Amino acid sequence: MMEHLAQILLLLAVAIGVVVVFQHFRIPTSLGYLLVGVILGPHTLGPTVVIPEFQAMAEFGVVFLLFTIGLNFSLPRLYALRHQVLGLGTGQVAATTLVVGVITWLAGLSAPVAFVFGAVFAQSSTTIISSLLSEQGEENSQHGRLGLAMSVFQDVTAVPFIVIIPVLGVSVAGSVLAASLGVALAKAVLAFGAVFFAGRWLLGPLFHLVSRRQSPEVFTLAVLLVSLLAAWTTSTLGLSLAFGGFLAGMMLGETEFRHQIESSIRPFRDVLLGLFFIGIGMRFEPAVLPAIWPSVILGAVLILASKTLLVAAMVRRTGIAPDIALRTGLMLAVGGEFGLALVAVALDAAVIDSRLGQLAINSVLLAMILGAVLIRFNGVVAASLVKKPVSENYAEAELPGQSEQTVVIGGYGRVGHTVAVLLHSKDIPFVAFDADPKQVAKGRADGFPVFYGDITDPGLLAAIHVERAALVVVTVDKSATALSAVSSLSRLCPQVPVIARARDLATSSRLMEAGAVDAYPETIEASLRLGASALRMLQVAEDDIDAMLQDVRNWGYRPVLGENQET
Repeated sequence: MMEHLAQILLLLAVAIGVVVVFQHFRIPTSLGYLLVGVILGPHTLGPTVVIPEFQAMAEFGVVFLLFTIGLNFSLPRLYALRHQVLGLGTGQVAATTLVVGVITWLAGLSAPVAFVFGAVFAQSSTTIISSLLSEQGEENSQHGRLGLAMSVFQDVTAVPFIVIIPVLGVSVAGSVLAASLGVALAKAVLAFGAVFFAGRWLLGPLFHLVSRRQSPEVFTLAVLLVSLLAAWTTSTLGLSLAFGGFLAGMMLGETEFRHQIESSIRPFRDVLLGLFFIGIGMRFEPAVLPAIWPSVILGAVLILASKTLLVAAMVRRTGIAPDIALRTGLMLAVGGEFGLALVAVALDAAVIDSRLGQLAINSVLLAMILGAVLIRFNGVVAASLVKKPVSENYAEAELPGQSEQTVVIGGYGRVGHTVAVLLHSKDIPFVAFDADPKQVAKGRADGFPVFYGDITDPGLLAAIHVERAALVVVTVDKSATALSAVSSLSRLCPQVPVIARARDLATSSRLMEAGAVDAYPETIEASLRLGASALRMLQVAEDDIDAMLQDVRNWGYRPVLGENQET
C-alpha cells in the first residue's frame, strides 16, 4: 500500500479542493466527485491515479447507499406508501424503461442493451432535486413533495435492475435468458427470506445487546458487520453486494435503532460513495465524445422528454392539477446518479461495450445539467405551457405523513416521558430519542414513537432532519450531555427553538449561552412550586402568585437566591 500513498494523497487533495468549490456554489457533490475522476482518470492529460483496490472499495459505497435506502423503506413503510407514491414511482420507472427500451431497440440496439438504456434513463437525481427545491423554497410545495417522494422511491426500484442486469451479460438465447432471469429472481427471493428471518430473530436482539453497552464504536462495528454480512450473503448466491445491503436496511428499518444506524453508517457511505463516483468519472473518455456527440444530445433529449411527459400524464391521472403535474414531471426529468451506477454494473457485466457505455454516461451527465435548469425554472415553464398562474400556494396540500409541527424530545427519562404525555394529550406529534435501550423499550411499550439515538450526535440530527422540527426539548439529566446537544442544535439549525432541562442555575446559564431559549433549573423550580403551593393554601390570589413566579424567573432567580448562590 505504501507505493500507492502518493496517489492516495493526490486523490484526497484533488477531491477536497473540487468538493469545497462545488459546495460553495451549491452544486451537488456527486458531480464534483465525477469531475475528480475525469481529472485523475487515464483518458485525460495530467496525473493518473491507479490503485488496484480502488474499485473494490468503491463498490461498498453503493452497498451502504442501498443499505441507507433500505432503512427508509422498511416493509411497513412500503405498505403505507402502496397507493399514490408507490404506484406512481413504480409506474414511472416501468413506463420509462419500456418506452426508452422500445425506442433504442428500434434504433438498432439489441434487446438486453435496450433494456439497460431504459433502466439507466429512468433514474432521476434525488440529490439535485432536493438541493434545488430547498434552495428555491419549494420543498414544502405539492409538486416538490410529490416529486421528491417519487425520486426517492426510484432508488428502491433500482434494486431489481441490479439483480437483473448482470444476468443479461451471460445469456444470449431467449430461452437461456428467461431461465437465467428466473434463477436470479429465485435467488433474490431466497436472499430476501434469509435476511427477513434473520432480521426478525437475530438483528433486533443483536442491536439490543450492543446498545446496552452504550459504546458508539461497538454500535458502528455492529452496523458494518450486519450490512457487509448481508452483502456477502447475496454475493455468495450470485447476486450483487448492493442487494444484500438493501435487504439488511429494510429489516433494520423496522426497529427503534433505525435513526442511530443511519447516523453511524453515514460517514462510511458518503466517503465510499464518493470513491464510486470518482471511479465512474475515470471511465469518461473525452476522445470518444466528438464521434458520438449527436447521439449524446439525442440521448439527453430522450431522457428529459420521456420522463417529463410520462410523469406529467401519470400524475394528472390521479386528479392533480395540470400545472402541478407538469412541474412534477419537469423535476423528475433530470438524469440520475443511480443511472450512472447501473451503467457501471452493465459495463462490468459486459452487457454493453465501452462505446455504448460512453454514450450512456455522457447522455446522463448532460441530462443532469439540463435537468437542473428545468428544475430551476419549472414554475415559469409550467405557467407558459399550461397558461395558469403559478403563484397559487400549494404548500398546504401536503402528502400524508408530513408535518411541520413535530416536536423532538431528547431523552426519554422521567422528564421526557412527562413531556411526551403532555404533547400526546394535546395531539401534538412528537418523536423522542434516548441512548438507553431500556428507556426506548419503555417508551415503545407506552405506544409512543421513541427511538434509540444519541441526541448529541450531529449525524443523528441530520438523519432525522431536525431542521424541520417545530421545537426541540432536551430533557437529558447529565449537564454535559445537555450542553453538547444544545450546542449542536444551535449550530445545525439555529431557527429551531430549543428548551432544556437544567439541574441548577449555573447549568441553566450555560445552556442559555449555548443557544437554548429557556432552561429551567430543576432545584430552584421545585422550591418555587413548593412556595407557590404554600401561598395558595394561605389564600393568596392565583394571579399574584403567577406574577411573582414570573418576576423571579425574569430576574434570573436572583430574588430567591439572595447572597447565597447555592442550589
